[in-house]
Amino acid sequence: MEGSPYNCIVLLGPTAVGKTSLAVRIASHYGWDIISADSRQVYKGLDLGSGKDLSEYTDAGVRCHLLDVATLQSEYNVFNFQQAFYSLFDEFSACGKMPFVCGGTGMYVDSVVRGYSFVDVPKNDALRNELSEKPLEELAGQLLRLRPNLHNKTDLLDRERTLRAIEIETFMQSEEGKALAEADRAKRKVKAFVLGLTMPRENLRQNIKIRLKERFDLGMIDEVRQLHERDGYSWERLEKLGLEYRFISQFLEGKIASFEELFETLYHAICQFAKRQETWFRGMERKGVDIHWLSRDGSKDAVYSQALDLIEKNAAFV
Repeated sequence: MEGSPYNCIVLLGPTAVGKTSLAVRIASHYGWDIISADSRQVYKGLDLGSGKDLSEYTDAGVRCHLLDVATLQSEYNVFNFQQAFYSLFDEFSACGKMPFVCGGTGMYVDSVVRGYSFVDVPKNDALRNELSEKPLEELAGQLLRLRPNLHNKTDLLDRERTLRAIEIETFMQSEEGKALAEADRAKRKVKAFVLGLTMPRENLRQNIKIRLKERFDLGMIDEVRQLHERDGYSWERLEKLGLEYRFISQFLEGKIASFEELFETLYHAICQFAKRQETWFRGMERKGVDIHWLSRDGSKDAVYSQALDLIEKNAAFV
């Protein structure tokens, strides 16, 4: 890493674009570990539905971090991810190994690329008393006015989470909050070289359909059933995980009438999710993040060679 302007490599892209297989090849080539940036793969038991593809890592002898580090009994969030990443970043940097992040959760990736500032915000009893009589709908509106680009919409569904989010946002927009955030940003030391993997929209939709069928064939419905029946997680908790866990839970609850309806509903929802991921990455570019896009309209070998060439020319450390 000596002499390089970068001290971290990131590979991002939408779901089903082939990030994992490419990341494994890159990591294997350089002898790196991978740091996963996926908001559902952190949870134990969410394997098929989250697309962990564990065999890709083990078959290649590549270690992947931040998989299976939490249970569904707790909420794992972007702050937890960022802190875990910084710990690994320090560990790898100390031994001369390049930290290598791969994932599609835009906020997780962005939190380390642009160095989100998280401050330990104190409880504001006066503000809470002022808001105590307001209905959830009014609280949600207030939060959206404070933070129009709110990413985690689940904060709007729970009164306590909405109150806490208002409390945090109010503090962070105060002079004290801004000063603490600026001091926190000054400590950041991550300079990431960012690769992005993409492909034509129709190809991606076909990949999503093929991958979805494979995961159903491997027993994705049984995975969700066991999380409820064996592990005791409520349907409400599982539905909050979104996509596969949301719609399969509804199918098992009888809210979705047939497997055919489940497949089509879920397929279209994942396609929409992929579009939202791409929108997030374009937003990162508008905010100044330089993403070096690799196109998957060629062979996998061609994309792999392009990735190595970009890494070695721009993050010259090998």
